[in-house]
Amino acid sequence: MKPEWKRWEGQVVNGEFHLRRYVGGSDHSAVFVTERSAQQQKASIKLVPADPQDADLQLSRWEGAGKLSHPHLLRLFQAGRCELGGTALLYVVTEYAEENLSEVLPQRPLNDAEARDMLRPVLDALAFLHGKGLVHGHIKPANIMVVADQLRLSSDGIREIGESSGSQPSVYDPPEAASGVTSAAGDVWSLGMTLVETVTQRLPGWDKTHRGDPALPATLQEPFRSVARNCLRRNPDERWTVAEIKSHLWPAPAAPAPALTEGSPGAFAKWGYMVPLIAACLVLAALAGPRLLNRTPEGQPAPAAVKTPKIEAQPKPSPATSNVGTPDGGTSHRGSNDSKPSPKSNTPPKSNTPPPTALRPVATANPSSRVVHGEVLQQVSPEVSQSALRTIQGTVKVKVRVEVDPSGRVTGARFDSAGPSKYFANRALQAARRWEFSPAEVDGRKVASEWVLRFEFARTSARAFPTPATP
Repeated sequence: MKPEWKRWEGQVVNGEFHLRRYVGGSDHSAVFVTERSAQQQKASIKLVPADPQDADLQLSRWEGAGKLSHPHLLRLFQAGRCELGGTALLYVVTEYAEENLSEVLPQRPLNDAEARDMLRPVLDALAFLHGKGLVHGHIKPANIMVVADQLRLSSDGIREIGESSGSQPSVYDPPEAASGVTSAAGDVWSLGMTLVETVTQRLPGWDKTHRGDPALPATLQEPFRSVARNCLRRNPDERWTVAEIKSHLWPAPAAPAPALTEGSPGAFAKWGYMVPLIAACLVLAALAGPRLLNRTPEGQPAPAAVKTPKIEAQPKPSPATSNVGTPDGGTSHRGSNDSKPSPKSNTPPKSNTPPPTALRPVATANPSSRVVHGEVLQQVSPEVSQSALRTIQGTVKVKVRVEVDPSGRVTGARFDSAGPSKYFANRALQAARRWEFSPAEVDGRKVASEWVLRFEFARTSARAFPTPATP
């Protein structure tokens, strides 16, 4: 079957999804680039032969996966039946992933910090699935993907715990997979195999005919060695759970000392201790970021060729500074450090920026309310040409405030600061309107919220720094 897949490029599935480009596949499936026409959004479409015995069950699984909502699960948009070249097929349409981990590992392993950055979202997604009585069933580097700088796990293989996997055997499968039964412990085994390969570029040595546990590479260091050893127990009951892996990698802080009331002895010492501790935590948080799929190792120069700029999200933005520059249409756009105020004019410059969009009020929380900020689910990069970026001297900064409804959809956007260039400001505003978020919550109730998106344009890249504003 495999040689037939590529010849279907250019075909249309159900009169809706054009098979633009064949990405890859196997004897039993193929993936093409397509678009969701109504949204004009790039997507992926996977085709598998329709087995009369389990086609309805597979469609039911995809329907269930499409209802799941988690920031680190690949979103599944649509599934159904189709026919191409006289072959009955099933199809599933998902988010388009720019890259996956299996494309990086042949070039280099992940360093310790990158491996931790990979593990946290994967563990969060697995905890979410296992808590709902579901398993992923296919943890491996090819299914750890990046969408708009956000790490996602594939979702088309999700099924209930105990269901048959129904897939072809893989080197990442646990020993009990031979019986066809899936379990949360099976996901943990596959994660252990993936972790070892991620940091050493080698899979553990394991002979399925023996009763021992896999042999770990000598180059595998702590803390990953302990994690892998306890994931790769032949007996599923002896494997760590997802919660145990997380507690080993990120131990809970020690219990706080008894509270001191204001004015009591030792109260000043308490705050003298807490201030540097809080500052240190903020610095560490600011340094964390999506570094998983950087193809160039740290400390080495990046290749000379420049690709289309991509937004790089940073969890903790630094304070924005004002920007002064050449109006759009000139030969340069200067950042805040590149120009000086003119002493000859006291008249404020006339702005070419469109008037801000009025935003509806956002729910505010009482001081005693339990507030959970939403998360960024999808970032959209401003559509800026390389030739436009090369006109910049310094940095052009644009701040956009977006209103997000209780479902996580952006319903309005306006400038907090448009910056010196109408061109870059409008590109940032258009991109901001297409971002998506998980809903904020106040006392367990989903509410509307606001985010401030700070875009920074430089000669070689564009970056975004999202910050929740309210509630």
